[in-house]
Amino acid sequence: MEIYTSSHFERRYKKLPELIKEKAKKHEETFRANPFDPRLDTHKLHGKGGEWAFSVDYEYRTKFIFLEGDNKALFLDIGIHGELYR
Repeated sequence: MEIYTSSHFERRYKKLPELIKEKAKKHEETFRANPFDPRLDTHKLHGKGGEWAFSVDYEYRTKFIFLEGDNKALFLDIGIHGELYR
């Protein structure tokens, strides 16, 4: 799985606490191997036109879209659950 990141994602990622950044890196590795690994709780977002999300931990999520089928993804945003789903 190839992963691209939006500038918005990168700005938000830089502001995360270090512990969350470490968790996000580990979950990205899992996502690369299998985006639907049960540990990620990957789910389609309702009413968001093709957007998906997976869990980084209990509070934090990464929002993304698949590009060109299921072999590429663009990470759109990362943050606390309530912030991403507004």
